[in-house]
Amino acid sequence: MPYRRTQNVVRRLAEREQTIRDAAQSIAAEAGMGAVQIAAVAQRADIAAGTVYRYFPSKNDLIADVILGAAERELAAMRAAADAAPGPLSALAACIATFAARALQERRLAWAVIAEPVDANIDGLRLAFRRRLATELENRIKAAVTGGHLPDQDTRISAPAIVGVLMEGLLGPLAPRAAADSGAMREAVQTTTLLALRALGVVDARARGLVAQCALP
Repeated sequence: MPYRRTQNVVRRLAEREQTIRDAAQSIAAEAGMGAVQIAAVAQRADIAAGTVYRYFPSKNDLIADVILGAAERELAAMRAAADAAPGPLSALAACIATFAARALQERRLAWAVIAEPVDANIDGLRLAFRRRLATELENRIKAAVTGGHLPDQDTRISAPAIVGVLMEGLLGPLAPRAAADSGAMREAVQTTTLLALRALGVVDARARGLVAQCALP
């Protein structure tokens, strides 16, 4: 008779896999993707390195999992904030501000996931994440244009441009190292969101109102 895993065994295996994921993410958040090594993750998770290999055959598999997990969380947070907004323009502002706020709250992890140099095999996953960010923004921009809230524009260009604003303005090497206090972080998010809305064609007074309405995480 073939061996069948009990529910308790399946649960323990899933819990161990999540423990490994959490350990890898915490290391990336502290020291970047370069520090996500099998031995370091095993030590952080308090398990044997061989156990990590059972779930993730290589370091790249582990890094890929961290990137994919982060991508899903960020996109879900952006959608939730936008879907809760009262209209398409408010949804766009909420989408942008949510990404900006979450990126600043975990700046080291966000940089590690989106742009930190790693193995070339991982770059495809990062590019896919950036494309999904651009697609999410493009959908929100299109809705605002259709509703007459934004001027007509080529969203295939404007959406990736806003991704660039967020990445370079908040995370890249040229971005200022903002203070860690909540007031400074909130100001940085508001400034970036305001810039993005202005660039998309929102008149200044209305853009300021939209930013003020954003319920930042």
